[in-house]
Amino acid sequence: MFKSGFIGIIGRPNVGKSTLLNCLVGEKIAIVTPKPQTTRSIIMGIKNLKCPKEAQMIFLDTPGIHKALTPLNRLMVEEALNTFRNVDILLMLVNAKEGFCHEDAFILKSLQGIKLPVFLVINKIDLIEKPKLLPLMGHLKNLYPFKEIIPISALSGEGIETLTDEIWQLLPEGPPYFSDDIMTDRSERFIAAEIIREKIILLAHQEIPYKSAVIVDAFRKDEAKNLIRIQAAIIVEKESQKGILIGKGGAMLKEIGTKARLDMEHFFAAKIFLELFVRVRKNWTRDGKFLKGF
Repeated sequence: MFKSGFIGIIGRPNVGKSTLLNCLVGEKIAIVTPKPQTTRSIIMGIKNLKCPKEAQMIFLDTPGIHKALTPLNRLMVEEALNTFRNVDILLMLVNAKEGFCHEDAFILKSLQGIKLPVFLVINKIDLIEKPKLLPLMGHLKNLYPFKEIIPISALSGEGIETLTDEIWQLLPEGPPYFSDDIMTDRSERFIAAEIIREKIILLAHQEIPYKSAVIVDAFRKDEAKNLIRIQAAIIVEKESQKGILIGKGGAMLKEIGTKARLDMEHFFAAKIFLELFVRVRKNWTRDGKFLKGF
């Protein structure tokens, strides 16, 4: 009996959705930073189980659901909410250390009328004392008819096997959707752009990470030399932001490029030649036409 299906990973910003996706797949598919709203697009990660429980689990990591105020954030939340219509199971993550908050309540309200099985996944249990876990689970089980409540640590892997087993129980029978050598449906260009954006988020401060985007202009492979040449543009809204990203004598841009190149070489198992540019597009985060195309 082979099972296959789609599992949406939802939750408010910074609860560990991308870390969970990477842990489940066993490879860094989604970028991870300590800052909220790192994930902007749905990212698919594929996990294949072998005998005795054969299955293909297709996980969808989504942007954090919150009460969005800007056009960019509204599009991100809309994309996450659309996941409800396209999956077989939902995993709602909450932060064990911070407990249930008003943003979690907003998500539960969004789940009203949804007939999908919803697992409540209590993440980051490595950050709390175990005696505090049971009272939290007891409180949360009364808030919504969750199919299961499963405590995990996506960082350490604790509870992941239990979560996988419970998902397998509910997956429908069916053939695999992807060949077993595919980990994600995202293109190599997308992965490269996300790696660059991760370094911007980690290295830049204040509003810069939230006012920048990355577009890969060129991605060329030289199979004979095992070399990939990548040209990418970092888009910002103001000249002052451009200056900060370039840094004194180009130091900031060089550091972003160096760290991104090392990660790309690990992911693509090839030498990387990376060229970065910074361009200004005024108010791109509020430009509806540009956002939809982006």
